[in-house]
Amino acid sequence: MSDLPRRAVTRSAKLATLPLSFAGRTALGIGKRIGGKSAEIVAQEIQQRTADQIFKVLGELKGGAMKLGQALSIFEAALPAEIAGPYRATLTKLQDAAPPLPASVVHRVLAEQLGDDWRENFLSFDDRPTAAASIGQVHRATWHDGRAVAVKVQYPGAGKALLSDFNQLARLGKLFGVLLPGLDIKPLLGELRDRVAEELDYFNEAEAQHAFATEFADDPDFHVPDVIAVNEQVLVTEWLDGTPLSRVITESDKAERDRAGLLLVRFLFCSPARVGMLHADPHPGNFRITPDGRLGVLDFGAVNRLPDGYPPMFGTLTRIFNQGDMDSVVEGLRNEGFIRDHITIDPDALRGFLAPYVEPTRVEEFTFSREWLQRQAATVADLRPTNVVRHLNLPPSYMLIHRVHAAGIGVLCQLGTTARFRDEVITWVPGFADEPGPGPQPEPVATG
Repeated sequence: MSDLPRRAVTRSAKLATLPLSFAGRTALGIGKRIGGKSAEIVAQEIQQRTADQIFKVLGELKGGAMKLGQALSIFEAALPAEIAGPYRATLTKLQDAAPPLPASVVHRVLAEQLGDDWRENFLSFDDRPTAAASIGQVHRATWHDGRAVAVKVQYPGAGKALLSDFNQLARLGKLFGVLLPGLDIKPLLGELRDRVAEELDYFNEAEAQHAFATEFADDPDFHVPDVIAVNEQVLVTEWLDGTPLSRVITESDKAERDRAGLLLVRFLFCSPARVGMLHADPHPGNFRITPDGRLGVLDFGAVNRLPDGYPPMFGTLTRIFNQGDMDSVVEGLRNEGFIRDHITIDPDALRGFLAPYVEPTRVEEFTFSREWLQRQAATVADLRPTNVVRHLNLPPSYMLIHRVHAAGIGVLCQLGTTARFRDEVITWVPGFADEPGPGPQPEPVATG
């Protein structure tokens, strides 16, 4: 936490540099236009410099500002690598190598949360964290009954650092409007603040994890460790052994990577129907392949509560798109808020933009790859005013679903998975097939 600017004055000052910098760049652009450059070239230069400044400040602030940047992955995907690259590197460093809390601070938090006699709950407790992230870290321990457990400890002050940013981030609205005129940033900020508050609430996380653990108990494909104890800043769960998905990506053979990718897709698609929730943080660090071949799942701090299951809109519009009726697709996206009323969209440009994302649903078997993803990214890495991605909006109610889709595709491309993904969509995504889903469950694949 030492590198996180936590004082409100400091954080406000950093955020205040954004509109000032933007104003300067706008003036510079006007001067260049007078000097003879075309309006489109000037606009693109201003957009690139503005994006560079936005990502630089968000990356430095981390906290709630970082969470905003993570949520706007559609925005990041539209930026050239030289702009977004340093920001992504900052996020990766924070997520993968956050400085651990000293043991004395961990002990103080445990004493405050579990009582001065907290050690009596454990037969052993390892002071060295096994994982550290943006708001907390995990320690391995042995519970008093002999069970191996994971003890998640929240950083003191993390909540204030995260939530205080949202009082300042509203000033970014006009800046994002320059880059993405179709994006309505204010309701997105409100939704993001609510989701961040949920991630900080370990009682919410414990409730979600227990619901998943109960539903998937003895499941042939999935394993979720159950909750043992929880308080405001400490969460104790069963320990999960297994091979991290990151190692599956780098070390496993093609058959194992294919199976892991199919299990990941099945877990994400079936959970809304089976649990009424969607795991909303699908990065490789949250998944393991267990010794018996199942997909083990961790970290339920971010979940999308979908009591009615997966929204039928996605399945319905994907089916209509595959049938070639773009007018109905545009109308459906407008009705759901993805295209705002004052925005005009070229149906052919939209078809070209969406085609890669529905491609896996059009064929019996599909292979995700880094090369495929790079080709798709090239179609949106364009800041010209005519680029369709700049005119799309991200409705707050779909923010977490979009986060899951974007991150999930990234993981599948890292795995290089080949599998029958269309079958999973037919089974679990309502509206895609002629008959309502979910249909008959596919055969287990964990031991395939």
